[in-house]
Amino acid sequence: MTFIPHGKHLIAGVWTAGSDSFQSSPAHGPSHSFSVGRVSDVEAAAQAAEEAFWSYGYSTRQSRADFLNAIADEIEARADAITEIGTQETGLPEARLQGERGRTTGQLRLFAAHILKGDYLDRRHDEALPERQPMPRPDLKMVQRPIGPVAVFGASNFPLAFSTAGGDTAAALAAGCPVVVKGHSAHPGTGEIVAEAVHAAAVKCGVHPGVFSLIQGGNRHVGAALVQHPLIKAVGFTGSLAGGRALFDLCAARPEPIPFFGELGSVNPMFILDGALDARAEEIGKGWAASLSMGAGQFCTNPGVAVVNSGEQAEKFAAATRQALGETGAQTMLTDGIAEAYRNGQRRIAETEGVQELLTSMCDQREATPYLYQTTAKNWMNNEVLAEEVFGPMGIIVVAEGVEDMRAIARNLKGQLTCTVHMEDADTPDAQALMPILERKAGRVLANGFPTGVEVSDTMVHGGPYPASTNFGATSVGTLSIRRFLRPVCYQNLPEGLVIGQDA
Repeated sequence: MTFIPHGKHLIAGVWTAGSDSFQSSPAHGPSHSFSVGRVSDVEAAAQAAEEAFWSYGYSTRQSRADFLNAIADEIEARADAITEIGTQETGLPEARLQGERGRTTGQLRLFAAHILKGDYLDRRHDEALPERQPMPRPDLKMVQRPIGPVAVFGASNFPLAFSTAGGDTAAALAAGCPVVVKGHSAHPGTGEIVAEAVHAAAVKCGVHPGVFSLIQGGNRHVGAALVQHPLIKAVGFTGSLAGGRALFDLCAARPEPIPFFGELGSVNPMFILDGALDARAEEIGKGWAASLSMGAGQFCTNPGVAVVNSGEQAEKFAAATRQALGETGAQTMLTDGIAEAYRNGQRRIAETEGVQELLTSMCDQREATPYLYQTTAKNWMNNEVLAEEVFGPMGIIVVAEGVEDMRAIARNLKGQLTCTVHMEDADTPDAQALMPILERKAGRVLANGFPTGVEVSDTMVHGGPYPASTNFGATSVGTLSIRRFLRPVCYQNLPEGLVIGQDA
């Protein structure tokens, strides 16, 4: 049965329509009408979230785990409808939507299991030492507690895993924080049906309806009102550097500043050392092409820059990459705006002095094909524009003249989500020379692989120094991301029955 969106907001368990509307812009299939978010919707959702916090923030870990698992079950119950409208709105293939749905439900279930273990609470206890001299020590207990209502902004490139019930929402709900989601206008129907799943789980589990609200897009003032609302205590965001920085500044300028956990962009450079280039130049080139063009290059971990030392093997690497990219067909980009930004970014690179075109193609409306460019290390370091993210299937080969050149390039990098080293055993000294720089620049360092594909696990770090993210001490993927929505509380000489966080 075809899912037909009703186009309303979900505010504390009630589907609400506004007076203004916007039309979705699907890659294919019918367009639908959706209510434009209003500042009054933000007020209602934030007030409901605060009211819900007094019960949900003090609920047991078991009850929250049951809720997270129920959300996953309800999403799976709507699997076919989610895939249908998700492919229409985004142009992503069915297999991608199905895989992303599995990742989304897997995140929810992972957090359910994680909070039941209790390790995230970081419970500490210093027993009283009444006889200690010269001063006795009081009994001290410390535990992590939820911070309150959280705002989450849906991402354009992940309609499920980083959006309505994605990683930020899962982490916040696991911590005990109600969530107000600002839906992305690129996939409002997908957001609506996932919100239906969350609402059904809340009803099933008897959770306060204010624990989750979805406000559809269409109005930038709503996003500003959401991050500035005094009841919102943190923000999770995945999106552009310009949009994220604007919201970050609003959070910092509040009378009560709040943390803004923004994942904003990265070029994810690869350093291909000489031994690896000698042994696997063509193989690495083909692998890079596949990673660059995966999902039309619309991944935040897309490796847009490859650094190689000059020579015959570098030429083989470039030729293999060019051939593999040239065989890639046109792909539909997520939105008209993303396609336009890709065209603008491509032109910006092509018009930069000292840049050689290795592969030119086209980007017509929402259909995009790859581009490949090459430049010298000196030119790359002297032109900051070449180090800016171009969201799409475009790569730049930077030709260096030895490991010291590579180290200079690495030092010149801004903060990154990932850095990659391709190496053989003989390359270990050069890799060791790079590592202190790369680990300072990135949240994840890889060897002999490609960064597209982020494992959801206890050890994953999906973040990095600015501008990769606005908080280098946090991650937006993996169980450590729950820490963003917790704060430590110390209980001194409190009777056991008053230390709330021992089970909550």
